[in-house]
Amino acid sequence: MTDDVWAIVHAERAALIDDLARLEDDQWLKPSLCDGWTVHDVLAHLVDTARTTRLGFVKDLALARFDFDRQNTRGVERERRSTPRETLERFRQVASRTSTPPAPRDSRLVEEIVHGEDIRRPLGLTRAYPAQAVVRSLRLQTRTPVSFGGAKELATRIRLAATDADLTIGTGPEVDGPALSLLLAVMGRRVALDDLHGPGVATLAEGA
Repeated sequence: MTDDVWAIVHAERAALIDDLARLEDDQWLKPSLCDGWTVHDVLAHLVDTARTTRLGFVKDLALARFDFDRQNTRGVERERRSTPRETLERFRQVASRTSTPPAPRDSRLVEEIVHGEDIRRPLGLTRAYPAQAVVRSLRLQTRTPVSFGGAKELATRIRLAATDADLTIGTGPEVDGPALSLLLAVMGRRVALDDLHGPGVATLAEGA
């Protein structure tokens, strides 16, 4: 099941490059779904994660005093070029890489899908992501503790039920909706809550 991860990742990077190539200058400054980051900032983060190696990740985390947020901020500052077009060209150069931090391979799917939406939704762009990639991303995040950027603890309080995939996760009051919206919501993107229904939405909103 992991053999196709890089094929999906490379396809998603290529699709994002195509979308971003058509942006007007002012669109790059639009706030993304990532608090405090613009569309340009998220692209710089994707450049940084595409270049990340296992050893490099450990080294950078140590330099950031084991603060993930600080590490991410340093990565954006390192990879963000003086103009968005230059950063986009940098992304083109690294788009075919297969390096990864010390994390499950499916975390690369999470990275491309969630950050793809961080960029696209504020710009009014849509993307039909591979259904199984979204499902695998959601399964991974609900197995991953909050301390490592996941939502494992949340899945012990609510039951997630995808309306467009054969997927139910967790126990508790149910939350129904598209798998992509469930993924975004457990990753703290509150905009996705509008797509969801059920008695567990209030509990999900507390953690989003």
